[in-house]
Amino acid sequence: RRERQRFVDKNGRCNVQHGNLGGESSRYLSDLFTTLVDLKWRWNLLIFLLTYTVAWLVMASMWWGIAYLRGDLHRAHDDTYSPCVANVYNFPSAFLFFIETEATIGYGHRYITERCPEGIVLFLFQSLLGSIVDAFLIGCMFIKMSQPKKRAETLMFSHAAVVSQRDGKLCLMFRVGNLRNSHMVSAQIRCKLIKSRQTPEGEFLPLDQCELDVGFGTGADQLFLVSPLTICHEINSKSPFFCLSQRSLRSEQFEIVVILEGIVETTGMTCQARTSYTEDEVLWGHRFLPVMSLEDGFFRVDYSQFHATFEVPTPPYSVKE
Repeated sequence: RRERQRFVDKNGRCNVQHGNLGGESSRYLSDLFTTLVDLKWRWNLLIFLLTYTVAWLVMASMWWGIAYLRGDLHRAHDDTYSPCVANVYNFPSAFLFFIETEATIGYGHRYITERCPEGIVLFLFQSLLGSIVDAFLIGCMFIKMSQPKKRAETLMFSHAAVVSQRDGKLCLMFRVGNLRNSHMVSAQIRCKLIKSRQTPEGEFLPLDQCELDVGFGTGADQLFLVSPLTICHEINSKSPFFCLSQRSLRSEQFEIVVILEGIVETTGMTCQARTSYTEDEVLWGHRFLPVMSLEDGFFRVDYSQFHATFEVPTPPYSVKE
């Protein structure tokens, strides 16, 4: 096996990193919500905790500052004096008052008096700011938790692709499967051939993308993914594998990217699963083992044979030959 850099890993992760953005990096801040959702979980949790901690300390400091400037801290125990916030003696008590107000706990021991207009204004500002912070951060966490990325992990692709004859035609085939009982609504599959080439004008295209026909005209690309299906690409004169033979396969360098999209039945959200096959993972003259069997009143799928193949007689020549 020849190890080389893949464009898309087997688990669907794209090996592309964006660098030297220059002034374009400011675009990430203009769409801050999407930027936070795209971050890893550890950074999301860190930003979540830091934002709330800083906001709590700043707002508690403002309440303490009002009490300090009005002289409430020195006369807090004077029964004849009306402070801005009752029973606020120091910074911990100001912090507790802010938490009780923000969380709408309202123990009743600390409260704003009517003789403190600056406290009323600060209370209104705190309510507006708290609502904005809660909507932004909690919405970000909810969207991140509800992303259907984990659903893609229960969609399987065969480890290898095979080339053999089907209905008298040479075909490139691979297998897909759904491990859950819930269906993928409107499931559709697409294939891209990524291969370097040089144009007749001398231009070199390092990662040229070419579409592989997996049944666009016949509707075979629209999948009813209840049981494992074998996806077939017919190699004909319009196929980029028209000149591919068993011998030339050993010297080729290409990558087939498979993209499976559908709507998760239980959530209604769009899910995408990806994988890829390099030339080392294309088996010439092989076919997939059957995985379906009829039991008493139902069909059984044996996923232990999902990736298994066996050799079949296949001409070693290309379709062109």
